[in-house]
Formats: sequence, C-alpha cells, structure tokens
Amino acid sequence: MNAVSRWFDHHMSKLALAPSLVLVTVGVYGFIAFTTVLSFTGSKMLPNLQNWVGLLQYQRLWANPRWQVAVENFAVFSALYIGLTLVAGLLLAILLDQKVRAEGALRAIYLYPMSISFIVTGVAWQWLMSPDLGLEKAFHTWGYTSLRFDWIKDERMALYCVVIAGLWQATGFVMALFLSALRGINPEIISAARIDGAGGVQIYRHVVVPALRPALLTALVVQAHLSIKSYDLVIALTRGGPGYATELPSTFMYGFTFSRNEMALGSASAVVMLCTLAAVIVPYLATELKHDRAR
Repeated sequence: MNAVSRWFDHHMSKLALAPSLVLVTVGVYGFIAFTTVLSFTGSKMLPNLQNWVGLLQYQRLWANPRWQVAVENFAVFSALYIGLTLVAGLLLAILLDQKVRAEGALRAIYLYPMSISFIVTGVAWQWLMSPDLGLEKAFHTWGYTSLRFDWIKDERMALYCVVIAGLWQATGFVMALFLSALRGINPEIISAARIDGAGGVQIYRHVVVPALRPALLTALVVQAHLSIKSYDLVIALTRGGPGYATELPSTFMYGFTFSRNEMALGSASAVVMLCTLAAVIVPYLATELKHDRAR
C-alpha cells in the first residue's frame, strides 16, 4: 500500500489533468486535423474521405467572388476593429490612471460590455441602428426629422456598423489590460525621469509606452482572434447583409458548409482562417519564448 500511495501521490496531478488533456486533444486538435483532411476531399453534405481532390477546393475558394468580398471586408474590419480598440483602450487606461473620481464606477461601466455575448451586442446594436426602431426613429420623434442614420441598410456603410458594435464591446477589455500594465510600472522610474527633466509627453513616450509592450501584444493577439471568429456578431447585427456587404470569412464558412452543403469548401475556408490566426499567434509565442530565455 505504501508503494501504491507513493505512486498516486507522485502522479496525482497527471491523473487529474488526463481527462482534460484527452478532451482537448480529441475535441480541438483532432477536429482541426479532420477539417484539414476534409478540405482536400470532394465532400458535399457528408464527409467522403475517399474522394480525394487535392488542392481543388482551395482553387475554388479563391476563385469564388463571395470569398473575395469576405476577405476584403475582413481586411477593413480587422484593421479598424483592432486599431480602434487598441487606441481607445489605451486612452481610457491613461485617463483612469490619473486617479479620477468614481474610478471604480467608470471601470465597471467600461468593462460591462465585455461581460455579455456578441449575440446580445449584435441584437442591441441592431435595434439602435435600425431606422424603424433606433436612433433615427427617436430623433424623428423629438422633431429632428432631417436626421438620417440608416448605415445598417447601406451597403457602403453596413460594415462600419459591425466595427462600431465590436468596438463598444471590446474596448473595456483592452482598457483593463493597459490599466493593469500602467499600475505595474515602478513609480521610482517615473520619478527618476522627472528629476532628469522629462516632461509628461516624454515620460509616456520613453518610459510608459515601452513598459506596455506585453499588454499591447496580448491585446493584439486577443483582438485579432476575436476579429477572425466574429461570426455571431455579424449574424446578430446584419446577417451578412445587405447583400454580401458584411460577409466575413466566418460567415462564408458557415454558409457554405451548412446551407449549401459544400463541406469541403467550407473546410478549406476554415483552414485558411486557422492559418491566418496562426500567422498572428505563432510570432507572438516565439517572441515571448525568446524573452523568457533572455531572462
């Protein structure tokens, strides 16, 4: 019994982690591998692993006009969504770091949107932006009948509605990351910079901003990940419309896999999305490992 007890004591942590490790291996990496294999087949409604077609699905994917629109929309959406959330989050963090009154209440208000799902955000902003129900209707009721806010029905402006909704939800999270990093800066370093004659702008430029690098990288990776998998926000807000004006790779993948019975083509688009995400995460992980080794 002593030997058995010692064995259990030595391996208890591994045994506790084993079920989670198996579930992650099968449920995540196993299905990633399965999706990748499907992308090289001619599968339609059901998987058909014997119908091997090589890179045909990827050729069809990049020749599809709807996919090209989705990629263009994604480039615009991700650039605005990631850039604006980083800038707005940093500005809010700097504001709250000035020991303003009611900081706790403001922090809770900014963080609240992140506690709700993208589905709820999409539905709420759909109501706000609807000309029949939202802001335009309210202003017309108040007498401002010349005001027009019908972006959600305009093919040229609908994508910016998605950006606004995403910005509203994610900015508080980025603010929390930057605020935590700001509060972690050694105040003696800032005091030394002031003694050396550095002004407020110089302190932020040469001391504070470089110290925010880990938080910046983390926020960048998280926001890039959310922009790639923003299916629920788009579906709840615009359903990909009007037309294909707000079509993104995530909505394209779902539509062709489950609505058009193009499982292999949808799998190919999912693999492209995975590679895009890996292009963001892998350099980040490599950079972090390099810094860990340097320490």
